[in-house]
Amino acid sequence: YSTNLLILAFDLVNIHLFHDASNLIAWETSPSVYSGIRHKALGYVLDRIIDQRFEKVSYFVFGDFNFRLDAKAVVETLCAKATMQTIRAADTNEVVKLIFRESDNDRKVMLQLEKKLFDYFNQDVFRDNNGTALLEFDRELSVFKDRLYELDISFPPSYPYSEDSSQGKQYMNTRCPAWCDRILMSHSAKELILKSENDEKIVIYDHIGPNVCMGDHKPVFLSFRIAAGAGKPIANVHKCCVVQ
Repeated sequence: YSTNLLILAFDLVNIHLFHDASNLIAWETSPSVYSGIRHKALGYVLDRIIDQRFEKVSYFVFGDFNFRLDAKAVVETLCAKATMQTIRAADTNEVVKLIFRESDNDRKVMLQLEKKLFDYFNQDVFRDNNGTALLEFDRELSVFKDRLYELDISFPPSYPYSEDSSQGKQYMNTRCPAWCDRILMSHSAKELILKSENDEKIVIYDHIGPNVCMGDHKPVFLSFRIAAGAGKPIANVHKCCVVQ
């Protein structure tokens, strides 16, 4: 028998939350109705993870959260000096397209918005400095700040990239680029990975394939080392369970 074995247990939870079915509906309110649906779904998952019937351990939640920028706030910022034209369906009077034009400069079209179209004239705003100027509109995680932690984001929005193999950096004109793909963790997991960090940069949160086509999502990764002795001492563990 061993009386000094250290056991470190943590949960890894892969997740895929609901998307924005329509850019036009997402634009209507701030926050969007879709944000509220994701909020409820993620809350349900977190409640299951910390079910009192099971031992409480650190956890990581990762995958396609489908977190989107606050569409209404983003459009108001990107098109602050634009005028909006509304196009409705002839039979239902439903809004089917919004066109934002500059007030001067020959009324140049800045943004066209449809159910599955987000065509902004200058994609560089999402790439310059990794798009971090737009992080202020990434608000969906804020309601979980007491339950979840995320390392600082220093990579560009992970979705929606062109699936043309020759356009590795180009976004599709289907959705507003956003940091959909994330790696989040409990606050105890944060302590677990950060307390071992020293002068070396041993904790890395980044994306994969910045210059090549990876599909419509760029994969995101978290690399870290766990400090020796980080586990809990477990007594009375049979020697067959001990790595020899």
